[in-house]
Formats: sequence, C-alpha cells, structure tokens
Amino acid sequence: MILTVTPNPSIDRTITLAAPLVRGAVQRVRSTSAEPGGKGVNVARALSLAGVPTLALLPADADDPFLALLAGAAVDHAAVPGPGAVRTNLTITEDDGTTTKLNEPGANRDASDVAALTDAVAARAAAADWVVLSGSLPPGMPVDWYAQVVALLSGLDCRVAVDTSDAPLDALAAGFGVAAPDLIKPNSEELAGLVGASAEQLEYAVAQGDPAPVVAAAARLIDRGVRAVLATLGAAGAVLVDADGAWLATPPPITPRSTVGAGDSSLAGYLRADVAGADAAGRIAMAVGYGSAAASLPGSALPGPELVDAAAVAVRSI
Repeated sequence: MILTVTPNPSIDRTITLAAPLVRGAVQRVRSTSAEPGGKGVNVARALSLAGVPTLALLPADADDPFLALLAGAAVDHAAVPGPGAVRTNLTITEDDGTTTKLNEPGANRDASDVAALTDAVAARAAAADWVVLSGSLPPGMPVDWYAQVVALLSGLDCRVAVDTSDAPLDALAAGFGVAAPDLIKPNSEELAGLVGASAEQLEYAVAQGDPAPVVAAAARLIDRGVRAVLATLGAAGAVLVDADGAWLATPPPITPRSTVGAGDSSLAGYLRADVAGADAAGRIAMAVGYGSAAASLPGSALPGPELVDAAAVAVRSI
C-alpha cells in the first residue's frame, strides 16, 4: 500500500480559454472542471487509476465539498478533522499548453491540528510500502514539518518520498543529517536551489544533450543521505540518480495541453513501477511516461494506465 500525505489539499478548478490570456481583458471560457487536488492527492488519483492500493491522508472536515469530489474520483482516503474549508486553486490553460495558476494559501492549522495529522501519519505508516509527503504546507504548520515526519518514520520499514518546494524543501534539506528521505522529486528550479546552482544552466545543459550538471547536482544530495533523486525536467524528460548510478529518460514528442499534475504523475509512475519490482531504468521510464501523458491532457486530468507508453521513453545510463 502507498500512503500519500497532503497537508494542504485543494479543489482544483480549471478554466480552459478559447484564446490566449490577455491581462485586463474580458475573455470567453471554452470549458471548466473541478477536481480534488493537492500534490499527494494527485499521486493517489493516478495510482488508483492504475489499480495500485493507495490511501490518501489529508486534513478536511467531514462535510467539506472536497471529500465528495475525492469520493467521486474513487480514491480511498482518510480525513483528519480540522477547521476551515479546503482551499480552491484556479488554473487557466491555453491551447498552446501555457498554464497560469492562482493558489490560495489554505486554512490555518494550529498546534493541535498539526499533532493530529502527525499522529495519523505515524499510525498508518507501518502498513505502507511508501509514504509520500507532498505539496505546500498551510499557514500555521511548522516549516520543518516534513523533516520532522521523515525523522519520525526513519525507524519503520516503509520508504519515504518527498515532493515539496520553497521553505519546506529548504528545511527538509537542513535535516538530511538527521534523517533523509528515500526519494525526493525536485524539478530543475528546486534542484538548483538545493545545491546553489542555476536552473537555467541545468536545463540548457540537458537540452544540449549533456545531463552531467544535473547528475552532479543530484549526486551532492545522495552524498548527504538521500537515497534517490528523481529530477523532472519538463519536456527534456528526467534524470534519476542513486548510489548505483544515473539514468536519463527522454519522452516521445507530444502536443502539450496542460502541465498541471505532470510532476505528480511522474512520481506516481515511479512508485507504480517500483512496487511492481522494476529496476531503475524501468522506474524512470514509467515516471516519464506518466508525466508525458499528463502533459498531453487538458486541465488537471490525470492519466490512466491505458494512456501511458513507457516503452516509448528512451532511457540510457549516464
């Protein structure tokens, strides 16, 4: 079973425009949709579509509309009661794949709310193969909460993956000396920030066929205790680095429609392959296959397994 933990879930409302977004203009909307979201929820949704046993853990009151959306998506979940409505995030997509996101901060969480969620994670983690800690932290939650949970789970048999950014990612990295996760999934900006590099230079190097700078940056995190780094690089694919080696995966050409959930889908693909016993090349191929499939879908739609072609992903050891 894979346990996903989303401290700051969201109702993801997507608006697809009939023409490019123009600031200050009145524009026509082609379509709208609303989905249960948040990074961990997205991972759980993608895994559930593939039939992988998954439980999504998150804070929400029993009558919150978010839970109805989650139930409608047929995702097994457990909600930890907490005051305040689940936030709503707005995504605006254009025909060329350009995506504009407006994210609310989320409901404030006090010490008792944080303790309840922490206890719920600890109670369920022992039965999990993976615990996935994903997304932003809501107001009031300690910025080092992910680092605290990684340390809390370090004595259990479950493996821990973390996908976050900004201050929570910095706090997680500061705690690598105490407890480091089994997997982190940074994008180029997040990876560059962790090692003091330039995201633009990392992306440019990969675009020129030279993944060595990304591998070197990820290897610095392996040296600090992280067991594997899955660096997602958008249209350039992804790089996987662990103690045994490094691999570059390049996706087939697609027509991008929305980047929402692509990184979360990549993480879901990696985990799906891992629990199925795939080797490193198979894990990164499935990750990039999922991310590519998600980017080809509109709005916040996530791919089912029938849309994922991992065999079309080119993987090489580097």
